[in-house]
Amino acid sequence: MVKANRGQSLEATRALPAHYRAVLLYGPDEGLIRERTEAIGKQVVADLTDPFRVVRLGGDQLKATPSLLADELAAFSMTGGRRLVRLDGASDSMAPSIAEALTAGGDSLLLVTADGLGAGSKLRKMFEAEKHLLAIACYADEGRDLLDLVHRTLEEANIRPAPDAVTWLASHLGSDRMITRNELDKLILYKGADEDRTLGLADVRACVGDGAAMTLSQIAEAVTGGEVGRLDRLIEKAYITGENPIAILRVLQSRLTRLHLVRGHMAQGLDAAQATSKLAPPVFFKERDGFLRDVRRWPENRLKAALDLALETELMCKSTGQPAQTLTARLCLRLAASVQGR
Repeated sequence: MVKANRGQSLEATRALPAHYRAVLLYGPDEGLIRERTEAIGKQVVADLTDPFRVVRLGGDQLKATPSLLADELAAFSMTGGRRLVRLDGASDSMAPSIAEALTAGGDSLLLVTADGLGAGSKLRKMFEAEKHLLAIACYADEGRDLLDLVHRTLEEANIRPAPDAVTWLASHLGSDRMITRNELDKLILYKGADEDRTLGLADVRACVGDGAAMTLSQIAEAVTGGEVGRLDRLIEKAYITGENPIAILRVLQSRLTRLHLVRGHMAQGLDAAQATSKLAPPVFFKERDGFLRDVRRWPENRLKAALDLALETELMCKSTGQPAQTLTARLCLRLAASVQGR
């Protein structure tokens, strides 16, 4: 098997082909991993809390007892039906134990979740090489995928979004599937009792404007705009409301990536406005001037360095036990100060 493409990923979440023994879901979007894991798991067991048919293991458990996974995969349900075994927090060091466990008997389905795995990952290579294994990458929604998600979710609720409302949503969501779903659910609830099923820009801004998605977007804009004082207040607000530092880093990475794409188009001869018009989803028209100012502030080499620092900070937040809030705030303030040459 090879790494699942978009069509195969959607097929797996709707109807996983019966020949698969195990599915690996990996990537930086924890919300999308959770959504797809639940969608695939419910094809095996309707109630994912069923203690007789669902077993959840952590990476630490497998490291302590490597044979545990094989025992669980070979076991049969006392109440009948196929069993589901979940292994969360997997890493390359567990690839041999997982491979050995999959040779055990039984018909249990194994769902493995992991953070970002590079192309050279042993775990990824194993799942991409075997025909009875499936690897699904879970990256933040962007471009056409994000627009499709917004349209599909609202249409299923019989809500007709105006084009400028969709553009605004697409430019403020997408850092994490769970955040996007929560904001769209909020909009659906907001319009639920309204006879007019048209969702306009004013509705979107009224409902999402003060929410987490807007705050995260403002933080990213303050970083690239060099607004140190405003950034300090926004970060404090985000932490007071319980915002996850990883979510802040993801939105910042998304903005830096979009700026980097524009700089790449400019290197091929386009001016800033022409290059910005190639972005998908497009920059919201009321934010276009600020985005173009940031394009001029950030040369390509500094954007690459900033992206490297953001990714490095995310890894540190996840793996070293250091205070994630402090690391994230320090990075944001450091990048914002660099705009002013400090």
